[in-house]
Amino acid sequence: MGTILDVKNINVYYGAIHAITNISFNVNEGEIVTLIGANGAGKSTTLNTISGLLRSRTGDISFMGSSVAHMAPNKIVETGLVMVPEGRRIFLGLTVEENLEMGAYTRPNSEIKESMEQVFELFPRLKERRTQIGGTLSGGEQQMLAMGRALMAKPKLIMLDEPSMGLAPLLVELIFEIIGDLHKAGSTILLVEQNAQAALSIADRAYVLETGKIVKTGRGSDLISDPDIKKAYLGA
Repeated sequence: MGTILDVKNINVYYGAIHAITNISFNVNEGEIVTLIGANGAGKSTTLNTISGLLRSRTGDISFMGSSVAHMAPNKIVETGLVMVPEGRRIFLGLTVEENLEMGAYTRPNSEIKESMEQVFELFPRLKERRTQIGGTLSGGEQQMLAMGRALMAKPKLIMLDEPSMGLAPLLVELIFEIIGDLHKAGSTILLVEQNAQAALSIADRAYVLETGKIVKTGRGSDLISDPDIKKAYLGA
């Protein structure tokens, strides 16, 4: 498995606040890698920087061997690096089908129908609601729609920012099952998640962030039984 994403020595500021300090990590093709940490640790800031929504003052971000550090966000999507944002951010006034079509704006029209059928296979509930307005869907359905919209771009790497946020426990379980299914189908995934237990249980590798710095890294299965991680994030 080759490295698909290589983040080197990034430093990100919000005005005078140093939000991300010298972060470096990588994602290999076919992996699920998770970033875990408390609120304000810098997890979402890291994904937004990789996506081009924020800029690092230093270092580089390489995707499939080419730097994307200074690319516009839409150009980054065209390379196959796609994010499902925190809070879902679907188009509330558009139907399910229209939301999915918006995700395919980088793709030829001839491929959209096939991609939509693949999304409906993965999310049968979306197929049932294909003509329903996005804003009338439940929180779990909106999360499925946000994930489906990202898949319409045929990503080589999909980044998920807090996919379980605000969902009932049963829906959290379902969303993580779907993430597992995506992985089994060949997707490479970078997952940011506050639910450390769920994230570590499916991740190949994990990085732990505290106040904008990586303080620990390891296999998901090792970190889930690490006493420090259990105490800080797993309520044990």
